[in-house]
Amino acid sequence: MNIGTITQNASGTYTGKISTLTLAIVIALRTVQSANPRAPKFEILALSAARQWVQVGSLFELSSNATGESFLNGKIEDPSLDKPLYISAFRQEDGSYNVVWSRPTRRRDAPTDTVAADDSLPPLPGAGETAPPASGDGLGESSAEGAFGGEAPAGGGRRRGRTPEMAD
Repeated sequence: MNIGTITQNASGTYTGKISTLTLAIVIALRTVQSANPRAPKFEILALSAARQWVQVGSLFELSSNATGESFLNGKIEDPSLDKPLYISAFRQEDGSYNVVWSRPTRRRDAPTDTVAADDSLPPLPGAGETAPPASGDGLGESSAEGAFGGEAPAGGGRRRGRTPEMAD
C-alpha cells in the first residue's frame, strides 16, 4: 500500500510525506557516509512538533532477486508508535520514490505444508507398541501402600488421600 512519496529538491535533499489513518509526518533522508558495505544508505529524519529534525529510522539499499532492481527497505521507530512501521521505497522514472508499507510476516504464521517431511528419521520409541488398557481413573497402579484412599500408612502418619474437591 502506497503511503507516501519522497522527492529530491533543487539542493539535492530528499524530502517527503508519509500519511496513514493515524500518522502524518514530514520526512527527509540523509545520506550515510560509511565504508561498511552493510551500513544503511540513508537515515530517516522526521520533523517533530518542535520543528526539529529527529532521526526515526534508516533505509538499506537492496536488490530484487527476480529483476535485480534496487529499492530501499527499512523501518520507522518512535516511542509514540506501538510497533515499528516497516517501509520500502521504490524509485520512479522521475527520480522520486514511492513509499509503501508492509506488515512483517511472523514465522509461526507460515503454512506448515511447506515443510518437507523427513522420512529418514528413526521411529519414536514405543511407536509400534499397543498401549495397556487404562485402569478406572487413568492413573495406573500406585506403588505406595495406602495411597489415594487406601489404608492409612503404618506409624500414624497423616493420611493423604483424595479430598472430595480433588475427586472432581
